[in-house]
Amino acid sequence: MEPIIRVEDVSFSYKINEKNSVPVLKGVSFSIFPGEYVAIIGHNGSGKSTLSKHLNGILIPETGDVWVHGYNTQDATKKREIRKTVGMVFQHPDNQIVATIVEEDVAFGLENIGVPREEMKRRVDEALHVVQMSQYRLRPPHHLSGGQKQRVAIAGVLAMQPDCIVFDEATSMLDSFGRKEVLRVMREMNEKGMTIVTVTHHMSEAAEANRIMVIEEGQIVMDGPPREIFKHKQELENLQLDVPPVSQIAEIIHSKFSFFSNDIIHEKGLIGEVVKFSSGEVGS
Repeated sequence: MEPIIRVEDVSFSYKINEKNSVPVLKGVSFSIFPGEYVAIIGHNGSGKSTLSKHLNGILIPETGDVWVHGYNTQDATKKREIRKTVGMVFQHPDNQIVATIVEEDVAFGLENIGVPREEMKRRVDEALHVVQMSQYRLRPPHHLSGGQKQRVAIAGVLAMQPDCIVFDEATSMLDSFGRKEVLRVMREMNEKGMTIVTVTHHMSEAAEANRIMVIEEGQIVMDGPPREIFKHKQELENLQLDVPPVSQIAEIIHSKFSFFSNDIIHEKGLIGEVVKFSSGEVGS
């Protein structure tokens, strides 16, 4: 299977002035395949958001290459094709909302690329249905909650029918309810086959993915399934990261009752283990 995104030996620096720059990415290489759900984690300043902006050509490598479905992001003539393949949802939904009515906002990108009216209506209807915002289609976006605004932003990207969506800290400004709304949409889109890449500092969100990449000082230092990554608790602590809260709870219980599993990264798994424990199915 061909990767949807291929990153090859990418380095990037932010220029401070004509003579000085700050290196952020250092020889990063990896591939992302169709249908994957990838989380990129790292502490503040590790380079994760800078990396995410390379995945659809918002930023261009200083050295190295990023390939999206065979198109090199260095090729300015392929920018439209690249961004039709990989959409972005950012941290602040207000920065992506441009219209005064929800359905008009979702249609904005389609109007820019000249999608016919009937096709546009179909795509807007479908996108709003996916994010469960159809009933708000005639509302002004500024009347919505943060989570609802973010779902409108997602609908706007979905309407463009990308193969992959990159979420750059898209839940960091939301309350717990709004975060759950957005995570549900991400999970459902991935279950339908869409490739998802999420940059996050919430370990419980990273646990939702089927692959985690850990970035430190501009380099990928760990890459694997969540259950494997979160086994390296000490290494994560050394990187100023942690494991999901449910893993911490399971570890505390395991320290007192060795038969209680400490290999838990999801809330459902913890609840299931507690049910088995309370019913006497374990430890007897």
